[in-house]
Amino acid sequence: MGRKRKSLPFLEEIEIIDVVAEGKAIAKTDGKVVFITGVVPGDIVDVQVIKKRKSFMEGIPVKFHKYSDIRVEAFCEHFGVCGGCKWQNLPYNEQLKYKNQQVIDNLERIAKVELPEIDTILPSEKTQFYRNKLEFTFSNKRWLTKDEIDTQDELDRNNALGFHVPKIWDKIVDIKKCYLQDEPSNSIRLEFKKYATDHNLSYFDIRNQEGLLRNLIIRTSTTKDLMVIAVFYRNDEEIIKSLLNHISEKFPEITSLMYIVNAKANDSITDQNVILFKGNDFIYEQMEDLKFKIGPKSFYQTNSEQAYNLYSKTRDFANLSGNEIVYDLYTGTGTIANFVARKAKKVIGIEYVPEAIEDAKINSEINSISNTDFYAGDMKDLLNTSFIDEHGAPDVIITDPPRAGMHKDVIETIIKASPNKIVYVSCNPATQARDINLLDEYYKVTKVQPVDMFPHTFHVENIVLLDKR
Repeated sequence: MGRKRKSLPFLEEIEIIDVVAEGKAIAKTDGKVVFITGVVPGDIVDVQVIKKRKSFMEGIPVKFHKYSDIRVEAFCEHFGVCGGCKWQNLPYNEQLKYKNQQVIDNLERIAKVELPEIDTILPSEKTQFYRNKLEFTFSNKRWLTKDEIDTQDELDRNNALGFHVPKIWDKIVDIKKCYLQDEPSNSIRLEFKKYATDHNLSYFDIRNQEGLLRNLIIRTSTTKDLMVIAVFYRNDEEIIKSLLNHISEKFPEITSLMYIVNAKANDSITDQNVILFKGNDFIYEQMEDLKFKIGPKSFYQTNSEQAYNLYSKTRDFANLSGNEIVYDLYTGTGTIANFVARKAKKVIGIEYVPEAIEDAKINSEINSISNTDFYAGDMKDLLNTSFIDEHGAPDVIITDPPRAGMHKDVIETIIKASPNKIVYVSCNPATQARDINLLDEYYKVTKVQPVDMFPHTFHVENIVLLDKR
């Protein structure tokens, strides 16, 4: 006979006291921290514990006794269900406060280094419709909200086009209006759904790996270019052609209309062939007097206007005179490399993805930048002493790694290269702080600038300047 499972505690009238790492709200009871979703500091709630460990518990609110004075009404009807924009119930100035504190906490507790005065976080001018890229998923299984289930009405459980529910891999929230990307994004998504309904097109069933419509990607730019990529599970040419002709006629402002046939088990398109249906196979983004060519697989910061502020501050931290050799690690499509090139003697960009490196080279060409070189390869393998001997020791290193941070071998090579400055741009202050701790014997943190790229989320970018001791 199996061991009887203990019932989990029910906590009554506990006060939410703070927001900590990854946007989790916390309370304390009986000497334990309780992590709770869907609440803000100042709320007083009853909580059902769903996970219990020695030092902490996790729970969900089941009854509000008092709403916090700082709480605001969420503006999106899908708030709390689709998993995006989780901080809509916090005023924007409060969001910035907690993001700023997140940076400080990570640098103090993980980096454990001497810190300068930290500059106040740079807010995003736009807090709605700020993204230039969204990816939607078609699913034949629609997520039902609690309110829908409680009505006990007969419900249509089929066909949704929207976002995944957190931790639910096979159901999709059907999005009516998304506040992340400006028009015509919502209209295009809704038109795809209307056409699919009118023509009885099948939505993808991820469990059984069947159905036609799979994903929809929409990319916009400050130049008013517009890219739409439809992803199908099978190559029904006549159906695809009819659908895309309809979308093209309905939205003549689309400058790049493409499609992909992805018969794999997962949604990744990096290894898939992209077929041009109409227009160009790229869009342009503009930053100062620079143009950046963006293909269907290219990475570009998703908040275009705030990306300019991020890169401007990065360039300011580098403080280039025109005589420096700069290494731009994890260069992507060379945005930072090309952005700083005119103030440097030479810029060397390194990136794992070969397609991104080709984009980086093209971006130098179209902007008549001749002092950049780009190389593709695994950073820990490519960036070594022989590479540095061949291309020249860097005076400044700019590094913008993925969320996992830098490999320890990369950090060791940076230390051996001994640049005068390191400008470390990060989308994860925790791994950034870990790496700074490893650099601390040789480099001192002299400037810190948090930047908010993603309003209504707990994510925060951070720029740190490290000067050689």
